[in-house]
Amino acid sequence: MAKFEGIFWADKQMRYGLPQKEYELLDGDARVFAVSRSVHYALFLAFEGIRFFCRKNAEGRLEVTFLNWHKNLERLQRGIAFNLSEEQAALIPSVEEMEQMFVHRYFADPSMKGFFEEMAALGAQGYLRPFTVDEERSIGVTFPNLPSLRAAVSRYDRYLGEPFCGVVVPNLVRAVGVNKTGCLKLGINYVMSIKAVQAARRVTPDAAAALFLDDHPGARIEDRRITEWDSSCCLFAFADGTVVKIPEHDLILPSVTIQGITAILRDMGVHVEERHMTYGELMTRADAGELVAVSSVGTAGILNRCQKLHLVDGEGKVALIHEADEKHPVYAKLAEAREYYWNIYKGSAKPVTGMTLYKYAL
Repeated sequence: MAKFEGIFWADKQMRYGLPQKEYELLDGDARVFAVSRSVHYALFLAFEGIRFFCRKNAEGRLEVTFLNWHKNLERLQRGIAFNLSEEQAALIPSVEEMEQMFVHRYFADPSMKGFFEEMAALGAQGYLRPFTVDEERSIGVTFPNLPSLRAAVSRYDRYLGEPFCGVVVPNLVRAVGVNKTGCLKLGINYVMSIKAVQAARRVTPDAAAALFLDDHPGARIEDRRITEWDSSCCLFAFADGTVVKIPEHDLILPSVTIQGITAILRDMGVHVEERHMTYGELMTRADAGELVAVSSVGTAGILNRCQKLHLVDGEGKVALIHEADEKHPVYAKLAEAREYYWNIYKGSAKPVTGMTLYKYAL
């Protein structure tokens, strides 16, 4: 599973108690109780990952920029709602409430100025990590009694990166569609992600990512649908210039980044199809030389192209190793889209249709 490189966390975090709407600024190492239903059972444990950029604006003030981040906040709302009882629905914070907390209270606090000054000077990538936890000291198997929303913020150098090696892992299932958890950012999903990468490294020690199939392991492997990487979504680029995006559904996290990347690709004239793809189709087209590259797309890494993908059979044995066609024009287009996406944050490229850049002076 990919990890952050060169990450540096701010020395403050925030907490917002949902029942009383109480905001607090905490030390960066502030803990939760060891006796906690969130720690023991992953109850009320949702999170979000939000990319941002910090710079000095024309007036010399610190300014942070987010791209389409209201979609991140809406996704966080859904994760919070999943973890609360029906009677607690009124506790779910609004998008505007979270925007106010994260930017105008947390980021704008005077104690955070040094962190953002340094980040602006470095031109670094920023990562906001909101997460939920039950603050009650209890291991009762119930809905949370003291649900809170916390957030920490960091800067970092790189996530995943290129080149990377991936492996299809058909014998593990990341989430089950009927439970409707695969489309949410929940802590319970990620143990299978790291187990899948562990399985991938038994196929090849240099594996950095695992590609999941659907939640029907009893079906013929060729008929099963591709879902996503262990911790990111995927795009498939083909020799006819087409890029395929898997549709959002109960097994697919609705990725804000992939929505932006596909919008940019379409603006660049690339034909993007949104449809399901079976593993059989992927194997057939890879074997025929029609597959150019499979990309990992997500908040932290934006887009990284898989240099070598190991496709396995139903017994887990390697049936085919696909190597990216780095000379094909669509391979370069993927990198151009990634660069354009980050340049929107930095103010050197304009948002395309369907994308909104949010700017806040601190």
